[in-house]
Amino acid sequence: MQEQIQKSFNHLKIHTQYSICEGTIKIDELKDYCKKNKIKSVGLSDTSNLCGALEFSENISKSGTQPIIGSQIYFKFKDVYGLLPLIALNKEGYKNIIKLSSKSYLDNDKISEPHCNFEELLSNNDGLVVFSGSINGLIGKLFNKGKFDEIEKIYKELNNTYKDNFYIEIQRHGDQNEKSFENFNLGKSKKFNIPIIASQEVFYLDKSMYEAHDVLTCIGNKTYVNEKNRIKLSDQHYFKTSQQMSDLFSDLPEALENNYNFPYRCYFRPLSSNPILPNIGSEKGVNPNDLLTKDSNDGLINKFLNIYKVSNDKIFQNEKYLKYKKRLEHEIKIIQDMNYSSYFLIVSDYIKWAKKNNIPVGPGRGSGAGSLVAWCLSITDIDPIKFNLIFERFLNPDRVTMPDFDIDFCEEKRDLVFKYLTEKYKDGVAHIITFGKLKARMVIRDVGRVLGLPYGFVDAICKMIPFDPSRPMSLIECINREPRLQKIINEDKRVEKLVDLSLKLEGLNRNVATHAAGVVIADRKLTETVPLYKDTASDLLLPSTQFDMYSAENAGLVKFDFLGLKTLTVINKTEELIKTKNQKFKIDNINYEDNKVFDLLSSGKTVGLFQIESSGMRDALIKMKPDRLEDIIALVALYRPGPMSNISIYNDCKHGKKRPDYLHPKLETILKPTYGVIIYQEQVMQIAQTLSGFTAGEADILRKAMGKKKRAELEKQKQRFIEGASKNGINKEIAAGIFLKIEPFAEYGFNKSHAAAYAIIAYQTAYLKTYYPNEFFTASMTMELSNQNKLSEFYEELKRLNVNIFRPDINSCFAEFKSDGKNFYYALGALKNVGYEAISNIVKEREKKGKFKSLKDFINRVNPKDINKLQLEGLVKAGAFDSFNLNRKSLFSSIPNIILKSKNDFENKSLNQAELFSSEDIKNDNILAKTEDWPFEEKLSKEFETLGFFISDHPLSQFKNIYQQYKIVNFNDFTNDREITERNIAATVLKVQEKKTQKGNSYAIVKFSDLSGVFELFIFSDVFESNRSILFEGNSLIITIIKNISDDDNRFKKINVKKIVSLKEVINKPIKEITFNTKEIKSIENISNLTKENGSTEVKIIFKNDEKKITYKLKNRRKIDRKSLESLKTDKISTLIK
Repeated sequence: MQEQIQKSFNHLKIHTQYSICEGTIKIDELKDYCKKNKIKSVGLSDTSNLCGALEFSENISKSGTQPIIGSQIYFKFKDVYGLLPLIALNKEGYKNIIKLSSKSYLDNDKISEPHCNFEELLSNNDGLVVFSGSINGLIGKLFNKGKFDEIEKIYKELNNTYKDNFYIEIQRHGDQNEKSFENFNLGKSKKFNIPIIASQEVFYLDKSMYEAHDVLTCIGNKTYVNEKNRIKLSDQHYFKTSQQMSDLFSDLPEALENNYNFPYRCYFRPLSSNPILPNIGSEKGVNPNDLLTKDSNDGLINKFLNIYKVSNDKIFQNEKYLKYKKRLEHEIKIIQDMNYSSYFLIVSDYIKWAKKNNIPVGPGRGSGAGSLVAWCLSITDIDPIKFNLIFERFLNPDRVTMPDFDIDFCEEKRDLVFKYLTEKYKDGVAHIITFGKLKARMVIRDVGRVLGLPYGFVDAICKMIPFDPSRPMSLIECINREPRLQKIINEDKRVEKLVDLSLKLEGLNRNVATHAAGVVIADRKLTETVPLYKDTASDLLLPSTQFDMYSAENAGLVKFDFLGLKTLTVINKTEELIKTKNQKFKIDNINYEDNKVFDLLSSGKTVGLFQIESSGMRDALIKMKPDRLEDIIALVALYRPGPMSNISIYNDCKHGKKRPDYLHPKLETILKPTYGVIIYQEQVMQIAQTLSGFTAGEADILRKAMGKKKRAELEKQKQRFIEGASKNGINKEIAAGIFLKIEPFAEYGFNKSHAAAYAIIAYQTAYLKTYYPNEFFTASMTMELSNQNKLSEFYEELKRLNVNIFRPDINSCFAEFKSDGKNFYYALGALKNVGYEAISNIVKEREKKGKFKSLKDFINRVNPKDINKLQLEGLVKAGAFDSFNLNRKSLFSSIPNIILKSKNDFENKSLNQAELFSSEDIKNDNILAKTEDWPFEEKLSKEFETLGFFISDHPLSQFKNIYQQYKIVNFNDFTNDREITERNIAATVLKVQEKKTQKGNSYAIVKFSDLSGVFELFIFSDVFESNRSILFEGNSLIITIIKNISDDDNRFKKINVKKIVSLKEVINKPIKEITFNTKEIKSIENISNLTKENGSTEVKIIFKNDEKKITYKLKNRRKIDRKSLESLKTDKISTLIK
């Protein structure tokens, strides 16, 4: 038995899913396979990276299998690029693979594939083994090209440099040219006395994955399964048993023997490491601990001088200062004991640099905002003592994982911070790699494409798969919950195959990307620790680690988060606009107790405000009526699944409807700010400290145990809590009861540090909207140029605020949104397909030489490079040329002529020539198509296409005449009138969000627009499924809605949709009976013209004047519908429809 174990075949060429679109093996699955089959050793050999090295090492070793670490790297020999497999024998070898793998990405231009020069393989050979590779590698490519002399040269140089560490590989997959390649290699082995080794290129574990793997390679190579001239591998690239491999190579005992014995040569694997905290002080070589102490104390003094206005001569006697000083010393001791001084100093350094260089930085984020040291070092802008925040929630000696500061930066200027980091830390800073996955929708799209299925067909299937980033579902879950998918799979063999292949590939890595917010900083060259990657196609300043976030942290690297927050950019832009008329304005100096701001928040009119603009949040604000910042902090923390039910308790206690329950008199101070409701994790920690004498670190462990619901640990903590409370004179039963009450709160308790930071930003946006709405929306909308759904909301809010909005106009508007205080100019760059740079050039021309006088003038002055078909279509559909010609259809049809005329004019100017017939002789009519304009409805539909909403009019305007007949009211009237509980509304669909219930039933949240504004309705499964076909963007509907009134405050709780009907169907539906009433004989002629055609409508005409009343009934029924009645719109004729 022992002999058999020693002679087992070793798969040294495993391709995991980190071999992008090539390997299908997930490391977890490989680990289970190795454990189940008692595999002796396996070798990692991913293509072009070491991304999985640490994960592979850790997982495979846990299964009792020896992990062997290697990679295949592209090398350039003369003019040929190809892969050569490298394997690490020891630590030095691993470092050399890291070096070469990193070099292949970092030292290349944007044109070449990531590669190293062959000479670099010869000069970095310590601890490395080189294999000759497969028929598809470097040597195989040279062989296929007939470059046998070059192969001999490579073999000689590798043999001379690597000696016993160079093997000629023999593989037998049955791939094209593989057999002749083997014969060639066997000859060279004998000629140069180079050892041979048997190997297998393993891309999947089981042979049944062959077809799916073939599809995956097509996805990666952007080709199709049925394409003849593509690379196609055999079906033998699976994890064969030791016996199968031994039988396959039984005629080459040397190749087998070298394979059997190879693992004995490898005695290294990468290991996880404790955090390697950068030991960085100052450039002057000051000890980091001393520098932290000095900077923190200086920062505290500065805060008291500038914020609390304590004079310099009284600061050291000030009681408040002494209290802060004591907390500061406590924090500094913990930071220094945990070797975290350099970490704080690094973060402080780049934040101070950002603030100094006018780069907006958020007030704080996450638990780091609970640190007084962070506040003193300018890392955060939140006074943790003022807001009762706990440092140990961020950092304490009992933490298992090291925390990090999450810092929000202005999205537009974040790259400047990265540039600063590069200049300061050079090779010691990098982003963190991420991997795009083949998720449910993506895998269906990709597999459908390579199978050659029509795009529309695949797209229709994809749209049946729910897309909810907050609750992603696997493909099989989607199928189980979607009857339409089940039906099409059962009925169509193509779909059955598509889904079968997709299920096999789902979850695999699809592409490499960069976690732009995550950065690691080290005090040494990063390539000494981890391999690096650089995407030459991106414009990122920093390289990335080849390890993902988890592997990078396991390798000991400390992560710093540089998050881009769009709202900070909005605030910064708004501030800049305000300063054009008020130089002294600074957002940092605003009043956080402004009643007008709280009035705005209490009204629920929070469109555009950070974190608090959703419909649910607006309703919560109306009920809460906040009057202090603490209320906003509480709402940010409570508005989540779980604690949301406590909002009503908070409100009732705040408004005196209920008495707060403080659980115990000793807890009143802790729970009073939140009216007895436990909202924050910090409160749970404070309760444990106050009642049971927990240290802050112990309290944090209790909080985590409650949050993770680990029963054994929880029971242990419960006993500790009760015993501690008992020592403080609290009855054990009372203590146990309190523990049971706080346990559910701790499970979903929110981090107050984070809530406070985000509440401050929310308040700042509310302040700007209250006092500077034009500037605020100018900045907000400019930041959302390409987000038409958001722009639609902002547009409706501007209308509500009675702001005068200039519709898109080529002579008045600009590339971005602008306001002059009186008027608000819609951005031409926000129109669909209108390029920002091109329209900016057109606006510059207008500002330089004056407004365009006519279409001819526009064509003559604009550079043809700045106008193309799609751009002009967008401008025409939005009405941007209405000042030249109101006939949009004519302009639209003439776009090819306009472009041609513009090019001709430009070329003639360039050649300094005049046209045969001068432009003055050519009228606009010569290039404009002679056609009637689009009908009202089509014109608005085109407008919707380019804007995402309706701006010149509303589709419902044409249906006003039927409002009374169908008892239609505006949505605002319905919600505000408490007497109305059921009524019809008319609305146009703006956006449909389809979602799934826990049971898998479809429902929808639909955004509508009516003549009173924009609103959202929740449509339950039964109504949604029966009306799915008419719920599409731009369609107008009649909706029957019911309002449920609550008993306590007489406010509506929810609105249910009872029935939905298409307005077009109603309008075009024949009328059974109609009566025309008129007082003038002439009107009868108009009615006669309308009723000439026979149909199904019974027609009566009543003529009535002062003397008599005559009733006529037409003998034959006529064809009349509601649309045809539009022509009779006059106060001289009235109609009664039955």
